[in-house]
Amino acid sequence: MRAKIFADRAFPIGEIDPRLYGSFIEHLGRAVYGGIYEPDHPTADEEGFRKDVLDLVKKLGVPIVRYPGGNFVSGYRWEDGTGDKAKRPRRAELAWNSIETNQVGIDEFQSWAKKADSQVMMAVNLGTGTPREAGDLVEYCNFPGGTELSDRRRKNGFEKPFGIRTWCLGNEMDGPWQIGHKTAEEYGRAACEAAKIMKLADPSIEVIACGSSHSGMPTFGTWEMEVLDRCYEQVDYLSLHSYYGNRSNDTAEYLGCCRDMDEFIRSVEAICDAMKAVKRSDKTMYLSFDEWNVWFHSNDADKQIAPWQVAPPLLEDIYTFEDALVVGCLLITLLKHADRVKIACLAQLVNVIAPIMTENGGKAWAQTIFWPFLQASAHARGKAMLTRVECPSCQAGKYGEMPSVEAIAVENGGELTVLAVNRSLEEDAELEPDLRGWGNLTLLEHSRLYCDDLKAVNTAADPERVKPEAGDGKTLRRHSWNLLRYRFEQ
Repeated sequence: MRAKIFADRAFPIGEIDPRLYGSFIEHLGRAVYGGIYEPDHPTADEEGFRKDVLDLVKKLGVPIVRYPGGNFVSGYRWEDGTGDKAKRPRRAELAWNSIETNQVGIDEFQSWAKKADSQVMMAVNLGTGTPREAGDLVEYCNFPGGTELSDRRRKNGFEKPFGIRTWCLGNEMDGPWQIGHKTAEEYGRAACEAAKIMKLADPSIEVIACGSSHSGMPTFGTWEMEVLDRCYEQVDYLSLHSYYGNRSNDTAEYLGCCRDMDEFIRSVEAICDAMKAVKRSDKTMYLSFDEWNVWFHSNDADKQIAPWQVAPPLLEDIYTFEDALVVGCLLITLLKHADRVKIACLAQLVNVIAPIMTENGGKAWAQTIFWPFLQASAHARGKAMLTRVECPSCQAGKYGEMPSVEAIAVENGGELTVLAVNRSLEEDAELEPDLRGWGNLTLLEHSRLYCDDLKAVNTAADPERVKPEAGDGKTLRRHSWNLLRYRFEQ
């Protein structure tokens, strides 16, 4: 088949915020303990952080990491993770039925983030916590000194403020599973007051209000309207969360799930714009898609894990090649909405539904989904361009008829990058780029992720079963992810 990809320099979508390539570390499973932090590991640094994991994280180029949750944050007392480690309490962690040792908290995590060349996206507890406690955390982290909380930070060894600029006002507060679950009215009021207090403590911060936990929530739509009605002028972003999986083992349908993400984003954009009109506001509400990924492989195994362990192996999805294709399609979808989606967090980063896996005391390696994320993060920064593909369509089950090729073009300095997924399971696509306005384009690289076996995985024993290979610049192989880089004269 033929795939003609159209993009014109005169038609940009918008600037890509680097935070679109964010990620997430929650106190859940082995994300922290055995993931980023393992003091007895051969590669551990002086603070106990695994340097082999840090190397992989830096390779991904993750500019911001959401922390410490997730469901975890709704029962979390932030003070537990500060000060003398020998005096920190062990707690029954109720969200994930685990024991939390508190050997890592905000004191340690902000240090890890600096080592990872990243920033912290801090979540506050609005489940069992209060707006006042949220303001206290901002003061501890960001106030220069001269107050009890800022001086407590300094006494703990951190003279300079942490300078955390991006803050989440709770997590999935629409979900009945959430500790301290609230109605939209209750949450909207709490978010409004928390945002006010937090910004009084530090006017430079940005805050994110909780939207719906996924588009299938029974309150989706009404939740957003009611929450924004109460806090529109106080918040800067509204969150979206969504996970996808191939539970029916229908690959064709699975490769179409990015349509659900696209429609979710469009719906939330429309709701935000409607509220802007109702409020007669000059402010545009931007979006933070701060949890997204594939999550389904580990569901049955998690039910067999005994409760009340320290760092049990929860949510350890082992990703297949077809999962990598889905992640590629989801990345392209986020880039298509770069004008409104300014923050996104691949959930999560290490061990827990993650691109990076580790063995306790052993190896760290890249899962299949590591590769499309890395290549997009490295090369699809700058300006997203309106992109159209002329190609045959294919059937994607409940998602209906879809184009066989999904693509986005991105201008980045003197380069034009095209990301493309051929979701056809049978046919290669002969590529015909029609890229206008950039003058003469020279192909620098065609890298593709391809494997005959859609269920192939990377493991500690075989960490390179699925990895990028060189393409010819002319063909998008069947079921493949593709990165094409062109140089142009500015």
